[in-house]
This record gives sequence, C-alpha cells and structure tokens, in this order.
Amino acid sequence: MNATSPGALLLCRAEYGIVRPSIPLLREPFLLAPAGRGWSVLVPEGEPWLSDAEPVDRVLSGWAAALAVATNHPVLALWWDADRAGFTLATGFRRPVGYVWLADGTPAGEDEAMHTFAARLALDPVLDLQALETLIRPEPDTGARTRLVGLVAVLTRTGLALPEGVAPGAEPDGLRAAARSAAVRQGAAARKGHEYTAHAVGHRPPRSGVPALVQIAAGFPLTIWGLARRSAGWTAAGAVLLAHGLLALARDRAPAR
Repeated sequence: MNATSPGALLLCRAEYGIVRPSIPLLREPFLLAPAGRGWSVLVPEGEPWLSDAEPVDRVLSGWAAALAVATNHPVLALWWDADRAGFTLATGFRRPVGYVWLADGTPAGEDEAMHTFAARLALDPVLDLQALETLIRPEPDTGARTRLVGLVAVLTRTGLALPEGVAPGAEPDGLRAAARSAAVRQGAAARKGHEYTAHAVGHRPPRSGVPALVQIAAGFPLTIWGLARRSAGWTAAGAVLLAHGLLALARDRAPAR
C-alpha cells in the first residue's frame, strides 16, 4: 500500500440528510459528503483516534455499528494501515461481517464473509459475486489497497460514486482535504434541503422499528463493556442505542401534533 499511516472512511447506504443527524453520536468530528445515488461518505476529520492504542479495525467496527443502528441503513467501514487493510459491514443488530488482507494483498479472511457481504447489500448473486471472489484469490502484485479499490468498484453498480480524491488507501491528509472539498462543494445545498424537511412545522419523525426498551437494554451493557475496554467505537455504539431508545420513549409518550 502507498499509505503508511492508518486511514479510514465510512460508506453509508443512505442519503446525506439521513446520516448527518447521527454524526454527533460517534463522538468524533467527521466530514460528510454525498457519494452517489443513495450513498454518503464520512471521513474522520480529527486525529486523536489514530493515537489510541485500539487497532484501527476495531475503532471502525464500533463506528460502523453505531451508525448502522442510528440510521437504520447498512454502513461499510474501510480501513488500512501499514500492515493490513480490510472492511467491516454493519447492518442493524446483525453481527458485523468483514474481511482482511495483508499489505501485499494476501487474503486473510473467510471466503464465506464475501458471500454474506454480497447478500446483505443485495448485490447481484452472479456478476457482483464473481467480481468479489476475485478479490479473495491470491494474485501477485495486487496489494491490499488495490483490493479495497476493487471492492468500491463493485459497489458502483449500486450507485456509489465517491467524490474525487476520496479513495481507500489514500494518505489521511489527502483524504481529509478531498472530503472537505466535497463537503463544501456538494454538502451545503444538500444539507439545506434536508434540514428544511426535518424541521418542517408539525413534522413528527417516524417511530423506530425496534422497541425502545430493547434498544436501552442492549445499549446499557454495551456502553459499560466499551468503557471497561476503553473502546471508543463500542462505547459510541452503546451510547447510540441508549440515546435512540430514550428518544423513542419520549416520542412515543408525547402527544402527536
């Protein structure tokens, strides 16, 4: 890989306006931009998480899980460092699925993970799956960064279109600069339209499909577990569940306007 510093980005299969309200729950500043039809991309804006003793893949898994629960949409975390690269797909309360490659591109994951990945994103079981299977076969001179780029290429068939310069494997500084440019160029108009819709007079957000008490019951121990392990990602995931459960309770008890 070209990049030696840890890097990461999150791909959410949801529109900009759906993702934006949930970002504060991740407890890290993110740059958010539209990424094609029905997709958004998030890039960590700060660097404190890079100095954490927690591995980059574990941090990203926690973020993806938290955002998937908060938005009720699939979230794909892509991450890389000097030794490895990989992805984690979070979909609601299901167990996340992921795959890892060594820096030289050597596959280091379970083949079944790619099949599960394709099924959960409703990819074409023939064409898309064949393309994904090439990414988990040993190929000379095909490094981990190239594998991530290939994964993104498959997802373009679903409407994904990353902004210019936002690419897996890029150096963090360049990645943030490209994401910041995309947010300024495209995000302002999208944010304005979605905020107007969300704050329309008399609008009441739809009720969660998951019972509020279930979210609270799941979020509390997850938060405690994350704090005990000093895991920022899993602590955020538990906090998201708690916050959404409490908000759902308040919504359900409030009279409709």
